[in-house]
Amino acid sequence: MNLVDEDTKAFNKIMEAFSLPKTTDAEKAERKNAIQAATKFAIEIPFKVMQLSYESMAIIKAMAENGNPNSVSDAGVGALCARAAVMGAFLNVKINAAGYDDKSFVNDVISKGQKIENDTLNLEKEILEVVNKKIEG
Repeated sequence: MNLVDEDTKAFNKIMEAFSLPKTTDAEKAERKNAIQAATKFAIEIPFKVMQLSYESMAIIKAMAENGNPNSVSDAGVGALCARAAVMGAFLNVKINAAGYDDKSFVNDVISKGQKIENDTLNLEKEILEVVNKKIEG
């Protein structure tokens, strides 16, 4: 829930930065720096969402493997939701990264995001295999 609030703050910071005056060279420089700082924050927050959502899948997998067999479908739904959270957050990372000037940072966060995305898809597949085997008997 805290990350939802942080994401809202990140968006608001970008909007505030874009509304700064840009009449003089000093104002333009200050505005650009504020936009870049806000953009970095707006990349970091959904990246944290990706990490946290992916980490939740270990618990979901344990629930599928060892939890109440009558609620194994809930673990499957949880895996689908975690995947959607990872994928959606990665879209936000990528769109915000497109406007950030530090390409070294961008390349690093995109590379890490792609790994999380791939790991998420693989773990989702494993969880759904467990779920479906238990449902089908």
